[in-house]
Amino acid sequence: MTMVKTFDELAVEGLRDIYDAEHQITEALPKMEKAATSPQLKQAFQTHLRQTEGQIKRLDQVFQLLGQKAERKTCLATRGLIAEANEHIKETETGPLLDAVLIDAAQKVEHYEIASYGTARTFALQMGNSQVANLLDETLQEEGDTDKLLSRIAETNVNQKAAQQ
Repeated sequence: MTMVKTFDELAVEGLRDIYDAEHQITEALPKMEKAATSPQLKQAFQTHLRQTEGQIKRLDQVFQLLGQKAERKTCLATRGLIAEANEHIKETETGPLLDAVLIDAAQKVEHYEIASYGTARTFALQMGNSQVANLLDETLQEEGDTDKLLSRIAETNVNQKAAQQ
């Protein structure tokens, strides 16, 4: 374990955590898409997978701009959220109820990402690096949009069907 001694090191460690989280998410999304029964939800997971792959490339740019190697630091929070989702998926009957579980799990991850990217953007601004902050803000906006989309799918379709299941 590396001891963090400066604000810049703190910022880079946070980015490495996010970098790992995004990689973990690219592995989880295809499984979530496969488990989903709602066509809207399946499409949302497919779209978010493509977005996440772009976000990883954007993080590669961020590391390059900071003169740092793009390295992953295990994101225990994302690992835990994905493990919890997998457990709930196994325990839930397929259909609208499972779709509701998938949305719940996905939104927990989105909220973690929103918090992480918001902090990373703020750190970049503190370091005086507006180019990095802008890249991180672009991803932050995408994560927020995905969260809103998941809410719409839940509120207009999935939750009503799950309540009737």
